[in-house]
Amino acid sequence: MDEFFKPSRRSFLRGSAAIAAGSVAGGAVAQGTPDPKITELQDWASYTGAGVDETPYGLPIRFESDVVRRNVEWLTATPISSINFTPIHALDGTITPQGCAFERHHSGAIELSKDDYRLMINGLVDRPLIFSYADLERLPRENHVYFCECAANTGMEWAGAQLNGVQFTHGMIHNMEYTGVPLRTLLREAGLDAADDLSDKWVYVEGADASSNGRSIPMEKALDDVLVAFKANGEALRMEHGYPVRLVVPGWEGNLWVKWLRRVEVTDRAVESREETSKYTDLYEDGIARKWTWVMDAKSVITSPSPQMPISHGAGPLVISGLAWSGHGQITRVDVSKDGGITWETARLGKQGDTKALTRFYLDTSWDGSPMLLQARAVDETGYVQPTKDQLREKRGENSVYHNNCIQTWFVNEEGIAENVEVS
Repeated sequence: MDEFFKPSRRSFLRGSAAIAAGSVAGGAVAQGTPDPKITELQDWASYTGAGVDETPYGLPIRFESDVVRRNVEWLTATPISSINFTPIHALDGTITPQGCAFERHHSGAIELSKDDYRLMINGLVDRPLIFSYADLERLPRENHVYFCECAANTGMEWAGAQLNGVQFTHGMIHNMEYTGVPLRTLLREAGLDAADDLSDKWVYVEGADASSNGRSIPMEKALDDVLVAFKANGEALRMEHGYPVRLVVPGWEGNLWVKWLRRVEVTDRAVESREETSKYTDLYEDGIARKWTWVMDAKSVITSPSPQMPISHGAGPLVISGLAWSGHGQITRVDVSKDGGITWETARLGKQGDTKALTRFYLDTSWDGSPMLLQARAVDETGYVQPTKDQLREKRGENSVYHNNCIQTWFVNEEGIAENVEVS
């Protein structure tokens, strides 16, 4: 750091902000140097601002207009059956605002009102039932924070570094507080005596949109933590997230989180629908595909610095930050490497919330301006350690699209610019 920007010990004690390592934040102006932004009256303090009714529903300020979801145009033939990506590089903490949370549609987002909404429980139940939206609101509800990750998240990176931005390599994920009724409550309301032994039973769930995206879920999971949700982050679901009701399947791949949920059928076998046979299976090198790979294994990624978040303040104190998650439970440790996996440092974990939710991690360090190869490696409560890409390829080859939870590498050059590279 330039000597000019090093405050004295005395001025430090008078109140300069410091990071955990004890260094003053880079870029702070030394005492005795006038800064007109603080010493002179500014325009915004010279006139009245917007009134309380200016924006009845609060919106981000125009200075944050770049923090938006983004699509990759060549990824699919049409945006009607496509995906856009959460700007995770620009967010902090763990909760994803609904307006930034990624979307995945198989036939486009539909408009379905609460008055028109119906949910059928049928199949091997004692009493087939139909619930209205108002019926669901009368039942005991729960609130939980969970991550939702598309099975194809990071899928384009199997064969090497492809997309130069963490939004595009890892942005098929969001983390929100869901409010809803446990699916087991609805199933028990319908009665499960007719199903007899539940150990080999399934539920088939489908949506009200044109694709329906029907999926089979083992009864054991259905009776565990699956939620029929009608709120996210305290407000109604957004249209693109399944308003007015969607399914939440904690820790499992996002295609099971059926939106516009209209039917839950208790069955004695998996339905083997299109979405669980032609898609969402993992093709091995020998041509055999593994299926029923529901759980999203432990994964992490550094969001800053990253290709969309270069280091702009030069050498000195640096906070390396990112996200970690596991469908098996909580994250217990995240290690960060600045030299491509040769050495590792244990990161500081942010506040832990629900199990199967995003965890924020930080490494408070100092950068001397030398190139770095940044990596993060997550460990979850089962002891599972996030693998390298070579370790995944050894087991599964390069034919797969789904469930790529490899360690990601960013190369940071002397100017602080980051690039997606592969260090396996």
